[in-house]
Amino acid sequence: MAEPLRISVVLPVRDDAQALRRCLVALSSLSDGPDEVLVVDNGSSDATGMIAREAGARVVRQPVPGIAKAAATGYDAATGDVIVRFDADGVPPVDWIARIRAAFTDDPRLAGLTGPGVFTSLPMPVRLLAGLGYHGAYFGLIGAMLGRTPLYGSNLAVRRTAWLAVRDRFHRDDPMVHDDLCLTVHLGDRRLRFDPRMVVAVSARAVTPARLRAAGAKTRHTVRMHPEALRATRTGRLVSPLLGGGRIGALVPPWEEDA
Repeated sequence: MAEPLRISVVLPVRDDAQALRRCLVALSSLSDGPDEVLVVDNGSSDATGMIAREAGARVVRQPVPGIAKAAATGYDAATGDVIVRFDADGVPPVDWIARIRAAFTDDPRLAGLTGPGVFTSLPMPVRLLAGLGYHGAYFGLIGAMLGRTPLYGSNLAVRRTAWLAVRDRFHRDDPMVHDDLCLTVHLGDRRLRFDPRMVVAVSARAVTPARLRAAGAKTRHTVRMHPEALRATRTGRLVSPLLGGGRIGALVPPWEEDA
């Protein structure tokens, strides 16, 4: 029998030690735990590194601030067959890693897997509305523009071989890039899948007005950097100019240029 796939969890963190402590406790309580946990200390001034080491996590330092830079540093350092990206202020369900491991084992061609998040700290009516607005816009609108499932940075897994194939094109040095959207683009026509049952608890900090404005600016910037990746779907042609992507023409996607 083949050896089970090894799973690495990457947690980019900057000055979020107490949330990280809770996340690491949750990861240690899963029914099927990861084979390694990497905490990417993105220039923290708090006890992030100490808390990570006390919990048995491997600490990787990346002093240059930026989520894309930190995430890529973690992906590069990971040794697992599948690399999972998660937020330090999130909490996974007990079967999270088991579901990820099974999905990649059952489908050898699967390059990326993602699922939704739930803003569990919000009261129920607001939680539902925030989730529909935030995740609906991302998975629905961005997915329609790209013509494929977009990976969600708070809950994604990517096969390590797929990351190694695209890491040199990933815009890790641009702090304005949405790292999950950039990764989705460069994975190209590799198989990506959305699992609605792969739900994680995410922080409501993502839906504060300041965070929403920042996310919108990053989305527009990332679209401008990758106009050729927006396939000629009706949604892409209509929405891309509104996000600053310009006119979508008969452009060659970057993954086809290498063929």
